[in-house]
Amino acid sequence: MTSQISPTSVEPDTRDDVRDALGRHYTIRSSRVIDLNVFKVRVSSNVADFAGYAFYTRFASPEEACAYEIVFVDLDRDPIDPALIEPLVDQGYRADRFRAGSYITHHFGPPAHLVTRGDRIYVFGRELERTLWPYFTKRLLTDFAVDHGLVHLKAAAFVQPQGATLLFGRQKAGKTVFLTQACAAGARFLSNTHVLTDGETVHGVPSAMRVRKGPGFDQLIASGQLEKHLDASEYRLDPDLVFGREGIAGATVRNLCVIDYNPDRPPCFDEIDAEPFTAFLDLFACAPGAYGLKDDMFAHLDNDFYRYSAAFTEMKQRMSDLVGGARRFYINADMLDPAVRGRTLARLAEQ
Repeated sequence: MTSQISPTSVEPDTRDDVRDALGRHYTIRSSRVIDLNVFKVRVSSNVADFAGYAFYTRFASPEEACAYEIVFVDLDRDPIDPALIEPLVDQGYRADRFRAGSYITHHFGPPAHLVTRGDRIYVFGRELERTLWPYFTKRLLTDFAVDHGLVHLKAAAFVQPQGATLLFGRQKAGKTVFLTQACAAGARFLSNTHVLTDGETVHGVPSAMRVRKGPGFDQLIASGQLEKHLDASEYRLDPDLVFGREGIAGATVRNLCVIDYNPDRPPCFDEIDAEPFTAFLDLFACAPGAYGLKDDMFAHLDNDFYRYSAAFTEMKQRMSDLVGGARRFYINADMLDPAVRGRTLARLAEQ
């Protein structure tokens, strides 16, 4: 299934005051169009081997229309006097956080200057790959969802013939192990971290998976199929390559699951009512709460209280409708046990 959403595109030759003022001070040395399924984003950098591209697995041709454009300017590669940048910098919460080297939630790095001009964003600083996946991907997915009547959820997802299963949970709850074991057993990969939902349809957001040594991944790491990721303790897993078949773009939602693996607690596969399930998703899955993007969403809607309130109310209603129309489970299961894995996947596939 392919997305029918048609986002507007950023024209690469559109003039703006940022490029007019600073363009002669830096040189673009790399550029790639990243395919996020429902839209594409052009990422350019003055660094030839920009490390941020490693977060993604699907790229489009340079001529493809893009919904957004991000230009990363590393000030070690092309030094620019901060006095030239400061008059152009955004005013507001996120720009202030970037200046302090705090990008979003627990992601930190060197101070950076954030400059937004419509759907084109400039970032001036150092080690800017730290911002691309942790902040910008989340922000742009949320912006796009708000503009197109979708819901951006923090979720992994796979597809069986009966439909899609979305996986939610706290950090280190076992979602990645659950997902990889399901796909190794024959399910189709849909997404590891982000999904956009449109009624009963879920659209996956393709990306590389970051995995660490442990029972669920030691064999894959030892096989040599995985290369090192940006963090020395992490390896990069390309789902399309490792699972031996290309993932799919979207599917009809069948199951919503909160994964909470804990070997010290009794295993369970419990059906959950809609109200407590929605309460969990409010802060653990719905993007503004899960990623701390409420200020960004407010700014995206021109700091208009009425637009923000209406958009957030609609988002919550769409999420509630999704929860109400799917089967809901709370699961504590050891997916590395073949027998448990088989029973769990069979339950999810039941008519």
